[in-house]
Amino acid sequence: MSEPIVTVYTPDSSLANPITMVRDMFRDLFKGRELAWRLAVRDIRAQYRQAFLGMLWAFILPLANTVTWVFLSGAGIIKVAETALPYSVYVFTGTMLWAIFMDAMNAPLQQTNQARSMLAKLNFPREALLVSGIYQTLFNTGIKIGLLLGALLVMGINPGWGLLLFPLGLLSLILVGTAIGLLITPIGMLYTDIGRALPLLMQFLMYLTPVLFPIPKEGWVATVFQINPLTPLILTSRDWLTGFSPDFMGYFWAVNGAAFLLLLLVWVAYRLAMPILIERMSA
Repeated sequence: MSEPIVTVYTPDSSLANPITMVRDMFRDLFKGRELAWRLAVRDIRAQYRQAFLGMLWAFILPLANTVTWVFLSGAGIIKVAETALPYSVYVFTGTMLWAIFMDAMNAPLQQTNQARSMLAKLNFPREALLVSGIYQTLFNTGIKIGLLLGALLVMGINPGWGLLLFPLGLLSLILVGTAIGLLITPIGMLYTDIGRALPLLMQFLMYLTPVLFPIPKEGWVATVFQINPLTPLILTSRDWLTGFSPDFMGYFWAVNGAAFLLLLLVWVAYRLAMPILIERMSA
């Protein structure tokens, strides 16, 4: 019979002993895996049970965006530079990839907000909420990609060998989205304005990312597109998916490396902030 794990609570900051803190972080991550799975299954069932069209919503919204922008371009209302792919394919793949990134970014704050009552009453590994959000993002991503691949075949696009590397692009979108989402979660728990303002900010950022438009040839907007850390993620993932050779591989790996370090740092901040946030919520 294994000995019970004894947890000792002290007023000292976890940062006073970094080795112990890191060990506890990964221990709680491992301990919370089963709870994370149960939370993810519960939320996924609720999400699709309450929607008449169910999983089709993963396809309908990007398709509606595609139809809208193709119409605007075809009618001459907006002028879009020439793209290597048919514009309908360019927009459809871009909006699907952007939706995956947004799912990953929204998950940490959404899961933590939904668990407010649990956090105030129960003592459990907080990492379970984060892992649950990742599980749900992966599930929704699988649906989106299955529908996307079917649509590309109908459109006559052959992914080729790049499809083998495409999962790396998806994981990079989820990694960066999760790191950014976890960064804003403590603030978003205190101020609901963050959750309300975030869609507006991300909508503007989408227009500065090659989701709907290719990178301009010149001007300050071209510079913004090129230095935008989301640009290599979207472009590389799209290129792997549609059979093109990526042009931003160096930047792609640099962004992923920086996102991994950011994720570790904000994970520490999340653990340090949660006791304070729970106390505020319980007051």
